[in-house]
Amino acid sequence: MTDLRHYDVIVSPAITEKTTMASENNQVIFNVAKKASKPEIKAAVEALFGVKVTSVNTLVRKGKVKRFRGTIGRQSDVKKAIVTLAEGHSIDIATGL
Repeated sequence: MTDLRHYDVIVSPAITEKTTMASENNQVIFNVAKKASKPEIKAAVEALFGVKVTSVNTLVRKGKVKRFRGTIGRQSDVKKAIVTLAEGHSIDIATGL
């Protein structure tokens, strides 16, 4: 039985060119909650996907100022987690949860 709090920790998978390159090194990148800690992220990934996590690195991408039709808006900050999986484990992000 997975804890429902795990779904609050992991917001979504980040799917970009850079993340697909990282998947060759047994790494998966997720957008996570701003207040999520590394142990919480590790526990959530292991519980939801049934894999062994060796390390978790986090970063916060600061929000950018963008214009849309002359109106200035601001994107919100995004926290990302780079999760390194143990040898032999993998997560197929395309299938979802």
